Amino acid sequence: MTHNSIKHNVGTVLPISPPSQTTKAIPWQALTYFDQKQVPATRYNWLSDRGSLTARLIDASENNFSVKVLSQGESVPSESEAAALNIAKNTPVLIRQVILCGRSIPWVFARSVLPLTTLTGRLAALHDLDSQPLGALLFNDPSMTRAPVEASYSLASALAVPEILCGGNIFLWGRRSVFCLDEKPLLVSEIFLPAFGDHDTAHKHAQKEPL
Repeated sequence: MTHNSIKHNVGTVLPISPPSQTTKAIPWQALTYFDQKQVPATRYNWLSDRGSLTARLIDASENNFSVKVLSQGESVPSESEAAALNIAKNTPVLIRQVILCGRSIPWVFARSVLPLTTLTGRLAALHDLDSQPLGALLFNDPSMTRAPVEASYSLASALAVPEILCGGNIFLWGRRSVFCLDEKPLLVSEIFLPAFGDHDTAHKHAQKEPL
């Protein structure tokens, strides 16, 4: 299986934002390793929130929130994703890529990597999420545990962001976590797109989940 096996449903092409002036990349690493001076204050607020990003985006958009599925299909993880999940690089996985939109504007690109061995038993239902937000399901599942948050400041192309969302040479902030449901792992990466701006809202939905 290859990345070409993923089926795309792109829809309307979105405008490309101008490139960032910052050029120093920060690879994926635990957020606790960051000096807060490295991260804009409003962005750090979002990166470090341990609650549901979906719930917080719904709040920030005043309930004008939607999920647009870009692609879903079986493939293999990137080297970085395989390392985060502690699996071999050739392990079959389901990759789901969506846009989280606020007020019909693309705010966050989310990429979920689910080993096929995770999609068994009751978790086989994750094949059929369609436009349902995965985050809402995760945070409502009593078996959910979450590893520490990692963050990165990298080129959009290095973060697997499709060029229909922004130019590959634009630097973006992102976060990712390994979640477990029924002790089965999956990786969720959330990349904040240029149109997201500096949205900041009170942590109405922030919550601390078990480690």
